[in-house]
Amino acid sequence: MSRYIIKRVGYMLLTLWIITTLTFFLMHSIPGDPLAHMAKNLPEQIKINYYKKYGLDQPVLVQYGKFMKNILTEGNLGESLRYPGRSVTNTILKNAKVSGRLGLQAIAIGVTIGITLGIVAALNRNKWPDYLVMFIAILGVTVPMFIIAALLQYVFTVKFELLPTTGWGKFKHTILPTAAMCLGSIATYGRYMRSNVLEVINQDYILTAQAKGVTPFNVVRKHVLRNAILPAITILGPQIAGVFTGSFVIERIFGIPGLGFYYINSINDRDFTMIIGTTVFYAALFVVSQLVVDLLYGVVDPRIRVSKNSR
Repeated sequence: MSRYIIKRVGYMLLTLWIITTLTFFLMHSIPGDPLAHMAKNLPEQIKINYYKKYGLDQPVLVQYGKFMKNILTEGNLGESLRYPGRSVTNTILKNAKVSGRLGLQAIAIGVTIGITLGIVAALNRNKWPDYLVMFIAILGVTVPMFIIAALLQYVFTVKFELLPTTGWGKFKHTILPTAAMCLGSIATYGRYMRSNVLEVINQDYILTAQAKGVTPFNVVRKHVLRNAILPAITILGPQIAGVFTGSFVIERIFGIPGLGFYYINSINDRDFTMIIGTTVFYAALFVVSQLVVDLLYGVVDPRIRVSKNSR
């Protein structure tokens, strides 16, 4: 198992290097000068000093070499072009905590409720609980996140004045953003679990357990859930990355100082270092979540193990 993990980590590092390299050269291939707008009214010598400070006076390959060296030796992603003196790495670490809190809350709630609703719908096929769950799933898939966020703001802040519209700092500020973000996860896991449970409950070992007098609760807990949840775990990795990247809109709507706020601003300001840094962070989040999903397979189902040939 250790050899398998080391091999996967190697692939992860290779993937991150490719993404970092492509992002770096794509950003530098965009026509125009990232500092032209900021330094247009400055004296010529100060402009030269700015370009020298950020290394923009050197060939792209030299800039790339220094950039990769700083990442590998110091973990340094450089300074923001828009906000001189502000470290990209520190900005990501600081604001990712905000996005991470929202993302983890949304995933935890979405997975728990989605799995529960999917099981309930499957066990009550073609009955009103099944129709209700499928209706929720359709809403979660078809209605855009910003529409849900605006509706929640109107109902709970304008109509009834129960929760704050914007802001950050207390738990009450996370309730509406989390609710808006987790509906998609609820819908996705609800549909997956419904179809998986319907497939599992018709298997022979389920019928055998029922014939032996095992209670319905234990049948679901010991046999149905463990086998039906495996395909659903597959989408956990993309869901983690999707919740983080999907938080861009939510952070804008609710005025949350998360990483998405800086990512959008960096695109508008052509802040190359911030764009590259946040892109690398999201890529790392995605590949790490995929590794976690692979390891969860063995935890959920002990029969799944990495054979010697696959190592």
